[in-house]
Amino acid sequence: MMIIDVVLDTLLDCVKLLPFLFLTYLAMEYIEHKAGDRMQDTIRKSGKFGPFIGSILGAFPQCGFSTAASNLYAGRIITLGTLISIYLSTSDEMLPILISEQVGAATIWKILGAKILIGMIAGFLIDIIAGRFFKKEKDKMQIEHLCENHHCHCEKGIVKSTIHHTVEIFIYLLLITFVLNLLIAFIGEDFLESLLFNRPFIGELIAGIIGLIPNCAASVIITQLYLQGILSAGAMMAGLLVGAGVGILVLLRVNDRPKENMRIIALLYFLGVIAGIIVELLGIAF
Repeated sequence: MMIIDVVLDTLLDCVKLLPFLFLTYLAMEYIEHKAGDRMQDTIRKSGKFGPFIGSILGAFPQCGFSTAASNLYAGRIITLGTLISIYLSTSDEMLPILISEQVGAATIWKILGAKILIGMIAGFLIDIIAGRFFKKEKDKMQIEHLCENHHCHCEKGIVKSTIHHTVEIFIYLLLITFVLNLLIAFIGEDFLESLLFNRPFIGELIAGIIGLIPNCAASVIITQLYLQGILSAGAMMAGLLVGAGVGILVLLRVNDRPKENMRIIALLYFLGVIAGIIVELLGIAF
């Protein structure tokens, strides 16, 4: 009977989100199709203001800009600071989940604003510190293959792409919510919360590891755990900052510098976890 209750609760929780997911993705697909190329050109031409522009554009839902940034960095068209600023601000599937869960606009803006600000500051600091080591050569790098590196399905049109995104994230939500509900039913919400919520730094470290999963499932997991009160604000921020979606996979594929790629991933994890710990220590609430 418990399994049946968990299944029914999961279905009820997820099905009611479908209309919100669809409308949110429909709006995002429209914007992406109309302005996506112009935004990528803006990042390419940003120069020393790259971290400022990159952190703002990177906050656009899904990880399309993180994949574009990986390609541009591999061609040495943008700086390391711009790349990291985009990775840190990338919200992936966080925004659609927050909107579908009808989280207050003030909370959403605070989270987005924090990610943008952290990405911007980190990006500028990285460029200042490592700028003299940045190679100026601009290898020939085409970004036309951006779509094939991610599930953006640009060629399918706005409606078909919207349906694809909605179904894909609905399935993720269904599976993740089922697992979470099952865990809570078996071990109890209090135990799961105490494991991640009430242990200094542990939540941030674990959330950062989850964020490194190169898939939109990472942002879905972290957002859901936060909304259920299992992750603290600091842990949530750490995981979402580290979560660059499939941008990391694209970096590993197109940037033929394995040691550099590992350093970038380590830097991303370090910055995300440290920022999350600072949020926790300062008692910042969203």
